[in-house]
Amino acid sequence: MQPSRTYWPAWADRLQHWKLTNFATWLLEAGGPFILLSSQALYMASPFIGGKQIEVMARTLEEKDEVNAFASYLREDIST
Repeated sequence: MQPSRTYWPAWADRLQHWKLTNFATWLLEAGGPFILLSSQALYMASPFIGGKQIEVMARTLEEKDEVNAFASYLREDIST
């Protein structure tokens, strides 16, 4: 398992808590350039927000395969 994937359950729980899972899945699948810009924004904000998860999330958003895999993970989480 890749290190970023260890955070996926926590991220999915937060999205579910905020009732944003469907929106996040849609955004990940259709976001295109917005996703890359989001990753860069996270890198710039990480010194202020702090935490390893922010950096891991930024790295995840930079990789199209990881974005697609996380969107699939969220879709599976919705259906269970």
